[in-house]
Amino acid sequence: MKTPICDFVRAYGEGNTLRMHMPGHKGTGPLGVEGLDLTEIQGADSLYEAEGIIRASEENASKLFGCPTYYSTEGSSQCIRAMLYLALLHAKEKGRTPLVWAGRNAHRTLLSAVSLLDLPIKWLLPAQASYLSCPIDAAFLESTLSASAEKPTALFVTSPDYLGNLLDISALADVCHRHGVLLLVDCAHGAYLRFLSPSRHPLDLGADMACCSAHKTLPVLTGGAYLHLSESLPLSLRERAKDALALFGSTSPSYLILQSLDAANPCLAEEFPQALEGLVRSLDTLRARLRAAGYTLMGDEPCKLTLLTKPYGYTGEALATLLRDGGVECEYADPDQLVLMPSVRTSREELFSLGDLLCSIERRTPLTETPPLPRLHDAPLTPRKAMLAPAEEKPTEECLGRILASPSVSCPPAVPIAICGEVLTQEDLLAFAYYGIRSVRVLRE
Repeated sequence: MKTPICDFVRAYGEGNTLRMHMPGHKGTGPLGVEGLDLTEIQGADSLYEAEGIIRASEENASKLFGCPTYYSTEGSSQCIRAMLYLALLHAKEKGRTPLVWAGRNAHRTLLSAVSLLDLPIKWLLPAQASYLSCPIDAAFLESTLSASAEKPTALFVTSPDYLGNLLDISALADVCHRHGVLLLVDCAHGAYLRFLSPSRHPLDLGADMACCSAHKTLPVLTGGAYLHLSESLPLSLRERAKDALALFGSTSPSYLILQSLDAANPCLAEEFPQALEGLVRSLDTLRARLRAAGYTLMGDEPCKLTLLTKPYGYTGEALATLLRDGGVECEYADPDQLVLMPSVRTSREELFSLGDLLCSIERRTPLTETPPLPRLHDAPLTPRKAMLAPAEEKPTEECLGRILASPSVSCPPAVPIAICGEVLTQEDLLAFAYYGIRSVRVLRE
């Protein structure tokens, strides 16, 4: 499989052309990568009007993923907004009032998307849900849809979630399609799922659209992502995919990230599936070892390790500190869990050393404090109205009864504790304190 973007950029750099164009570093600088950093010069194509090397590279990616696939250099956030825009267009084409249902553990980007598009949203919160996990199953979705007088345009779910839980996308797709609802999947953490045998990628399981952050689990620079569309989507929507991405994307996409996406294609076509199979086997061995040592694991995503740390006697943050002291930096830690994200670039020896380090940590008396749980709230304002209203930053303990103006959670995990436009309750303030959020933006009184 060829790498047309990489080939063009390297050939341009070797030609000693006088660069009378952007960017200002002119191909030299302290990072050492400036020579590969271009803009849309003649022959370099244009991401949102791709007809040349970018189009050829995206066609390579489409073959690998088995569906129309488009590049993003601004992560899955850009793709989430594009999916919501396409869902909005779909509703208008059908003469329906746009409405999105979403699992309560959605990334904060969903809030910016519905706010920018002025798109009504209804939150789904099944039993056993937490802030980071929302186990929507087919039975719950069927009963909720059947009881609703107003059907949504689209259902937005997160799978895998940040803790490594996978939804039954195939079953959800069946329910959605029987009710005339599009299924949109935030698969930011699961780009590699396509290369398992069998594939567990959302598009192979019946989803209509999905976004995948290539940089999270594939050998791609940060910011590289894919927008995947089903062939069963109406042609009118598939033809607007680039418009949807352009609506929310920079007119100066990173050619370093584009080259990274381009260079990944031969890797994904050749050595990656076998390397992935080896990683999954090694992780299965490590999981068995950790369980035998007394650790509690959660999640069914093959390439993520999530430890429930309190049964072992530690908060997630405390265990992360011990790992950091031992030379290991985790992906995410909070009071209850710790997330580790290896990849095919992680060797078996490194995984074995990780196991040694975890097993060397003394097991203590279990901690019993339970985490707060999300609730559905009164929302006098839509997210859009709340986000665009005058606001002020206040200490959380002073915000009881105030209306939240913007999400107050960093990335990771970027899942809001309360939704913009909701009235903050005592439970919210306790949850803010539990997760270390000391101030929030609320509407001015």
